[in-house]
Amino acid sequence: MSAAEPDRARYAVNTYSYTMSHTATDCLTSLAGRGHTEFELMMYPGHAWPADLDPATRKRIVSFLEREKLTVRTLNQPNIDINIAAATAQMRAYSLSIVRSVVELAGDLGAEGVIIGPGKANPLFPARVDGMTDLFFKALDELLPVARRAGTQLLVENMPFCFLPDADSMTTALERYGADEIGVVYDIANAEFIREDIAAGLKRVAPRLHSVHVSDTGHSAYRHDPVGTGRVPFKRVRDLLMALPHRRRPILEIIAADADAGIETSVAALSRMGWDAIALSSSEEDNK
Repeated sequence: MSAAEPDRARYAVNTYSYTMSHTATDCLTSLAGRGHTEFELMMYPGHAWPADLDPATRKRIVSFLEREKLTVRTLNQPNIDINIAAATAQMRAYSLSIVRSVVELAGDLGAEGVIIGPGKANPLFPARVDGMTDLFFKALDELLPVARRAGTQLLVENMPFCFLPDADSMTTALERYGADEIGVVYDIANAEFIREDIAAGLKRVAPRLHSVHVSDTGHSAYRHDPVGTGRVPFKRVRDLLMALPHRRRPILEIIAADADAGIETSVAALSRMGWDAIALSSSEEDNK
């Protein structure tokens, strides 16, 4: 790596853009060849889906990760078909069965955590927040024991389409629930899209902050575009993160037709703005 070339290993990569074109191992092999070593694996049939991965296949994936010296930090799901705070008991049961299977897969793969959304309300005639919060808590009651047995962590994300879209409402609910082991993944594009004060949002979630999702978006259309194409104030966010005791690789969640190019340009743009300094290398972490 030349002195002018960004250190791609300092940026984890979410595999969203590859869910319909690559299997998980093919995707990670390709991204590893571009210098990335840490990943957030999206759950999607044909890419990585718990029901499709028998115990032998899971062991082969673990062996592949160990052999290639790669890490799957987190598992995530698109949430299109999942609503753990749905009005109908049947939909909640279905959603929880899917999320349970993802949590169990995380344990088998040695992933640190599983990202979940608190649930989605009808945008035209939403249910009461207190009622949905109670259903969210009941879901956590079911999922937490599964996560503990699997040796992984539940991570709640701020999502514009969920009934707790901002950092304050999400964190207030988690504080009310009371389980300090539940972490937060803070998505800066999601925050920017709803015009949240990112400084206030990061400060609010800081005690639970596990990871940060990085992409760009405007305000009129919800996007996860390459860095520098939207309204996210990346230089300011970099300074905010440097002021926190948070030294994890940012997770690039770029959703683009040409994801390789989008990730490459995003890494270069972030590196120019000093984001390489956010994540300590493994050796630096060991010597902290």
